[in-house]
Formats: sequence, C-alpha cells, structure tokens
Amino acid sequence: MSYPAKTVFGFGLYMLLLCVPLLFAPNLLLELLGFAPTSEVWVRVLGQLVLYLGIYYVLAARWDARRFMAATVPVRLSVIVFFAAFVAAGLVPPMLLVMGVPDLVGALWTWHALGKGTPVPAKV
Repeated sequence: MSYPAKTVFGFGLYMLLLCVPLLFAPNLLLELLGFAPTSEVWVRVLGQLVLYLGIYYVLAARWDARRFMAATVPVRLSVIVFFAAFVAAGLVPPMLLVMGVPDLVGALWTWHALGKGTPVPAKV
C-alpha cells in the first residue's frame, strides 16, 4: 500500500470506528460532545452515512485511487471551517470542533503524502 493510500486507509478506519457509537449508542457520543440526548433517528442515519464513507475510503486506499485521495483533501479541510462557523453562529457547542480535528489532521496528512508520491493525473 502506498504512503498516500495508508493515510486514506487510516482515515477510513477512523470513520468505521466512529460509525459504531453513532449507530448503536448515539446519546453516549452526543453527551460527550455537549449535545442533548435524542431519540430521533437522524444521528443513526448519520452513522450509516459515516459507515458507507468509511467503506469508500478503505476501498480507495486498497485500490490506490489517487484521484479520490486528492479530491478528499479540500473536502476534509472544509469540515473544520463549517464546524467553526456553526460554533461562531451559536448553533452548536464548541466541543464539536474536536470532531473536526481528525478531518483536518487526516487531510493534511494525505496532502503531504500525495506531495511525496507520484503526481495525480490531471484527467478525471
């Protein structure tokens, strides 16, 4: 597995781990982040989406899909920006920023790894 693939694989594993509490014990995670407990299904729906994204990341790493890896960098970097805007607007507790840190660190790690490897072809 290439160095960039390892970064995406690691992020995929993080997502697969994150989906577990979202799917099976969402209130544990919500309370840890300072949110009120809920009986609504939306947190579990988010867990399902995180599960699917985690699978995509793991497969992209296994297939060394460089274009996918490169495309994830700006998207993952935007997570912390959106979370910070939500906090600044008073919509969520500041603890949500903690959830954006793995996206930020993972994106920077992948960006760095892609810079050290073979360039990503321009064709999409």
